[in-house]
Amino acid sequence: MSDQSPLSTAEREEGRRFAPKYDPSGLLTAVVVDHESLEVLVVAYMNEEALERTRASGRVHFWSRSRNELWLKGETSQNFLNVVEIRVDCDQDALVIHARPDGPTCHTGERSCFYRKLELSADDARALSRIE
Repeated sequence: MSDQSPLSTAEREEGRRFAPKYDPSGLLTAVVVDHESLEVLVVAYMNEEALERTRASGRVHFWSRSRNELWLKGETSQNFLNVVEIRVDCDQDALVIHARPDGPTCHTGERSCFYRKLELSADDARALSRIE
């Protein structure tokens, strides 16, 4: 178990101690990018257990807010996200995970969950278009 004493701002931002700052629901934002292309694949959430399992296994785990349960990305589809590197932001409340995907990341079968763009000047009824 790690030292739970509070960190000063300087220690949190410049120190070597990993002390994740979970939100009131016990979650961190996790942005997963393809290690080669740097394309954003998915944005999801991790609780302490998801982060521990990710670090231990080298495969990305998340906390599902809708199902209220831990899940291993790829457990059903076999499209795992294999961790290359985990980056921590300045105040340790968000992660960027560089990963090598085994296949499509999105549950829709798309490579990334971000396969549409929002047209700035269009009305909402026609504002989304597919990224080609």
